[in-house]
Amino acid sequence: MTGYYIPTGHSETELIEKRSRFIGQVWRAATEEEARARIEETKKKHYDARHNCWCYRLREGGAERYSDDGEPQGTAGQPMLNVFQREEVTDVVCVVTRYFGGILLGAGGLVRAYAQSAKDALDGAGISVVRRWVAMEVPCTYARFEEVRREVSRFGGVEEQADYGADVLLSVLIPEEQAALFSARLLDLSAGIIQVLEAGEQFKDVPWREAR
Repeated sequence: MTGYYIPTGHSETELIEKRSRFIGQVWRAATEEEARARIEETKKKHYDARHNCWCYRLREGGAERYSDDGEPQGTAGQPMLNVFQREEVTDVVCVVTRYFGGILLGAGGLVRAYAQSAKDALDGAGISVVRRWVAMEVPCTYARFEEVRREVSRFGGVEEQADYGADVLLSVLIPEEQAALFSARLLDLSAGIIQVLEAGEQFKDVPWREAR
């Protein structure tokens, strides 16, 4: 399998545009019930806001929903949803709360503000990839350590831990379909010295793009 992308965690960010305050939030959600619960929770918390616009995108049933919550049609929910479609992130719910600042932004200004708020919130949450991995242990010398790390990255892998002793033992996760090629590559690079040890398979999410 090639995997899929989800938010790493919850985030809350803020954007001020012509005195209007936009509060963007992102969460993971696996079902429509979870997504709707987050939306209602936010509406109750920000009951005094002018708008609580939202969208969600789920793997379950391929559901994609959004709401402009009183903003002009097409200026809020759809631009927010487009952010997650472009980033190929699913199992996600986003709410952008707007406290009106007294200055009209126009349709273009609203689209930009809501899309930017959703993107900022996603950046704040970070992105994880969910897939089947092969856990591997790679023994190597300190002289070859950086070279091995580059190969891990090249094969789409993730470093989990490094134990430093007389040599280095690097624990990594490698995408299932790349595991055999990764082992062969290190064996070839090291002229048969680096023998990768498999430590089982895991189906899990791991951070792919760090929160910022």
